[in-house]
Amino acid sequence: MSKVYLVQEIPVDRETGQPKVDITPALQYGEIVVMHKRLAQMQFSPGPLIFEIKEKLKDFNCEEDYILNYGDPNIIQAVGSILAIKYKKYKTLKYDRRQKSYYPIEMDFQNIS
Repeated sequence: MSKVYLVQEIPVDRETGQPKVDITPALQYGEIVVMHKRLAQMQFSPGPLIFEIKEKLKDFNCEEDYILNYGDPNIIQAVGSILAIKYKKYKTLKYDRRQKSYYPIEMDFQNIS
């Protein structure tokens, strides 16, 4: 079964207890796997977080799985960079506000020199 790797946990509204962003439409692409808690941040020394990202992506299948970008832009960038280096291509999900759904985009870095 495919997985959707959510880069960072979605914050919850304090009053309602509901997530501030509804990502349930992404479930059509696979099981949601949260990579980082919502308060995780890239610090001055990114080494430990880079190691953690690599560990969390160890079972990532570039043919079947997806990345759902949400959270700290530096963490998102690190995830994309690691996948580009390791696999040369991967799939990410883009939200369409009009359709209220996600669609896949293949990020292909095979011919970049």
